[in-house]
Amino acid sequence: VALQFSDDLLVDSVSIARKLEEATGAKMYILGDTSYGSCCVDEVAAEHVGAEILIHYGRACLSPSNRLPVMYVFGGKAVDVNLCVESFQNLFPDRQTPVVLFSDVVYEHILGELEARLARTYPRVVATKLSWVTDVPSGEVRRFGRSFSPDLTLWPDAYSLFYVGGEGPTLSNLLLTWPRCPFFSFNPETGEGRKEGLDVNRALMKRFYLIEKARDAQVVGILVGTLGVSDYLSALAHLKDVIRRAGKKSYMLSMGKLNPAKLGNFLEVDIFVLVACAENSLLDSSDFYRPIVTPEEMEVACNPAREWGGCCVTEFRELLPGILWPLGRGGGYLY
Repeated sequence: VALQFSDDLLVDSVSIARKLEEATGAKMYILGDTSYGSCCVDEVAAEHVGAEILIHYGRACLSPSNRLPVMYVFGGKAVDVNLCVESFQNLFPDRQTPVVLFSDVVYEHILGELEARLARTYPRVVATKLSWVTDVPSGEVRRFGRSFSPDLTLWPDAYSLFYVGGEGPTLSNLLLTWPRCPFFSFNPETGEGRKEGLDVNRALMKRFYLIEKARDAQVVGILVGTLGVSDYLSALAHLKDVIRRAGKKSYMLSMGKLNPAKLGNFLEVDIFVLVACAENSLLDSSDFYRPIVTPEEMEVACNPAREWGGCCVTEFRELLPGILWPLGRGGGYLY
């Protein structure tokens, strides 16, 4: 059994491994240094020790994987549900507002209770459920390892979003994916509820600027940012084909965790495109020598038939053939 811990939980890894070995008799291996982001399941490292199952502890991006069975232990941080309900009521005075409830994975355990409490007075509230498998029931929308069932005649333009959690990559992804939806959050650590989105337009303009830089680039470096997310090989092949059709040259690079010094060795590359999980795709490239874009941004830059939709698509699997888009890009996808 392979045990994968995020950096902040490694201090507890030895005691947990010992207790599991005593309880099960199975051999435990601790994966101390992940190949890429700690939110991703490191199936490659697990295979090096011949693991038959992997247990992932801490925050996770919930990207689907296909090599090993995976179990998640998120941990459940405390939330004052009464204060959260009060904050929601202050932020949504109109009780007929359609709202989707999201949360960080460490607060997901309270969404069921929160939905039940709010449903008494807010009949159009829908809570997301964690879903890191591709077998999603018909009619459900799935994004970022979460599935939910909104009114498809109203989604997404008429909906507001409410997020339980603090600032981080999950919140940023949600804001940039649905920038036209009113967005509110409740931070359990501070007890503060607020309206989000003050810097969304600035962030989106920066992403559009990067698309223009990608259009002008002649040499593209394709960065392999994951070896575990399902269909990453198909995404790499798709990107190579798109770049070739645009008359650009590409190089494929795999170097683990990225930093400016590593990428600074490839001065002939005009721009990089990162194939990674959704939470690691929107990399701030201001400290790097060359810009770094997402696969969707590179496809918009290379394909004249594609127009930028004014939002970010960070799950590269959504660019592959076979995904149905009844709600339009950015609205969500169904299987």
